[in-house]
Amino acid sequence: MNVPDCIFCKIALREIPSEIAYEDDEIIAFKDNQPLAPVHLLIIPKNHLINLNDVTLEYENLIGHLLGVVRRLASEFGVAESGYRVVTNTGTDGGQVVGHLHFHLLGGQALEAKIG
Repeated sequence: MNVPDCIFCKIALREIPSEIAYEDDEIIAFKDNQPLAPVHLLIIPKNHLINLNDVTLEYENLIGHLLGVVRRLASEFGVAESGYRVVTNTGTDGGQVVGHLHFHLLGGQALEAKIG
């Protein structure tokens, strides 16, 4: 299911151009248009899920697959060995800006450790 006014759904449907890094039947990954690091990709399910609160049992395999794609992209973009960060924000207080579940893959430089 796609939501007509969701920018990420429009990217997944190729209605808005984006630099695609990966795509399969369930997932699409693209370069962030306002990167915070030399490597900054957004990895999203094509199916519109708002955030992690929408991930019920039926989507657990999808999320596992998505994280496998993150690992693959980290390797392809040359940050697997040096290290990278994977971030997802849930809800307004969690910093979520776009209401479509997405994971940021950031790397290519030393990232400031804020949590953990």
